[in-house]
Amino acid sequence: KPVRQGLSFSAGLWTLLSEKVIQMMEWASKRSVIRMNGDKFRRFVKAPPRNYSVVIMFTALQPQRQCGVCRQADEEFQVLANSWRYSSAFTNKVFFASVDFDEGSDVFQMLNMNSAPTFLHFPSKGKPRRSDTYELQVRGFAAEQLARWVADRTDVQIRVIRPPNYAGPLLLGFLLAVIGGLAYLRRHNLEFLFNKNVWAFSALCFVLIMTSGQMWNHIRGPPYAHKNPSTGQVSYIHGSSQAQFVAETHIVLLFNAAVTMGIVLLCEAATTDIDIGKRKIMCVAGMGLVMLFFSWLLSIFRAKYHGYPYSFLMS
Repeated sequence: KPVRQGLSFSAGLWTLLSEKVIQMMEWASKRSVIRMNGDKFRRFVKAPPRNYSVVIMFTALQPQRQCGVCRQADEEFQVLANSWRYSSAFTNKVFFASVDFDEGSDVFQMLNMNSAPTFLHFPSKGKPRRSDTYELQVRGFAAEQLARWVADRTDVQIRVIRPPNYAGPLLLGFLLAVIGGLAYLRRHNLEFLFNKNVWAFSALCFVLIMTSGQMWNHIRGPPYAHKNPSTGQVSYIHGSSQAQFVAETHIVLLFNAAVTMGIVLLCEAATTDIDIGKRKIMCVAGMGLVMLFFSWLLSIFRAKYHGYPYSFLMS
């Protein structure tokens, strides 16, 4: 009799597992990213039995939440899920899902989660570990980065396939056409190509772009900013020295440009032959730009590198 009861229990678990897998496959066939609320999460993710992994994006996409980074992360998550769903290697080993704060606030409370977007991996066996939480602020939310993390947690290799984007080539073609048109119009007078100020300005723009962290943004794909869905507070400066937001690099670029402009004004005030009154104005303006924006740059540095002892004008 106990053996018969054990077999009956195992059969019941197998039947329940089969039903769950069939249901998940049906949902995945309609949407690469399965939308879940509290009931679906508890039934298909938390409750046993389960022999599949689930990668969930916890987000806040409703307009009243004003979470721009959530929409950006959702686009990348959709790219990843579609790449897996329509690949020849697709199986029921991994599913992708999302829980919106306004549709599953009870899930956020259950997991003590107070920020979005957040990516969690729920393994087929056991409870999620620390490494099953994706380090969004360090690695960014680019689909390629998410695919590497999924491969590390599930051993499932996903080749990210993006829809064609013609914006970049079109913009480059337009820029080349403008440059070519200007060169053609001034084909009898190309002295501007040998103008040191033109080349100096071009080199300065390139240096400002590189030193502000734009290449890091291109490689890592960090969010533009971070908004806490509970408090609504938006952070434009990342609190760690190991990561950054896109908005932060724009702020640093502008501050560096202002400091550079101040130094240029000081140099011009010292070397130009214009009226002494104008030179004094240039000198005061240059000193003001350098002191103010260098102080702001230093305050950002102190905010990211905790314990840095030095400040200037402001703490």
